[in-house]
Amino acid sequence: MDIVIRRGKVEDAAQCTAIFYEAFKTVAKQHNFPPDVTPPDSGTASAWSKRFSTPAFYVVVAELDGRIVGSNILDERDSVAGVGPLTIDPSVQDNKVGRRLMEDVLRRSAEKQHPGVRLVQAAYNRRSLVLYAKLGFEVREMLVSMQGPPLHSQIPGHEIRPATKTDLDFCNQMCNRVHGHERGGALLDAIEQGTAIVVESGDRITGYATVIGFPGHAVGESNDDVKALIGAAPEFVGPAGFLLPTRNGELFRWCLQNGLKVVQPMTLMSLGLYNEPSGSFLPSIYY
Repeated sequence: MDIVIRRGKVEDAAQCTAIFYEAFKTVAKQHNFPPDVTPPDSGTASAWSKRFSTPAFYVVVAELDGRIVGSNILDERDSVAGVGPLTIDPSVQDNKVGRRLMEDVLRRSAEKQHPGVRLVQAAYNRRSLVLYAKLGFEVREMLVSMQGPPLHSQIPGHEIRPATKTDLDFCNQMCNRVHGHERGGALLDAIEQGTAIVVESGDRITGYATVIGFPGHAVGESNDDVKALIGAAPEFVGPAGFLLPTRNGELFRWCLQNGLKVVQPMTLMSLGLYNEPSGSFLPSIYY
């Protein structure tokens, strides 16, 4: 098969968004899980398509006989890069399109000298799990996506407020203490979009979230900090909600006791630099 990998263009966004929706919906249906994607005309899909015109995201597409059949994205906003979503037209599965797209973004990451690359994959999708493992990725965390009605709850002694640009340095320092690297690029985007929040305890910032949902991540010094962030969220963005590491039993049980439901299992994987987290956190769909 004559597969051509090329840089994505703005005019590719609509077609790639349609493939993205059909690909993930098809795989989820095959495994009897609800789709974790929204239709191409939704606000979430529109936000995803904007990555085609955002310089901080490296986008590639795969063409077969001149027809786009897949795409992949490398999030380059921070020193550790995030991969995904990798999407393949269901009609051309098992033709090494996914591998070619992954090899291209990993080549790009090597050129940019990212110390590490991360991704999150649906645990029920054995094809993607095998592909990533063969490419050198290691399984780091078993995750679940949690969804339900907003909790509208508070944790005593933990105050929530919108994040501002003046909070960036402190939040970056905290993220570095927990993960060994900063995520200031993603946080700055969330601040500018008005979705980022911080939690304060004892007159200082002890946690932050870009948004509680698939596209966002959260970091806290303790589980109470992350509980406060979850409790303050007006909604859990995306049909599958937010991601939670299952080995954090206290936080997992708290979510269940507050009526949140597990939507699906997922897996956090890494290539290159990885530090065991030393605090409480919620990963994004990138990592």
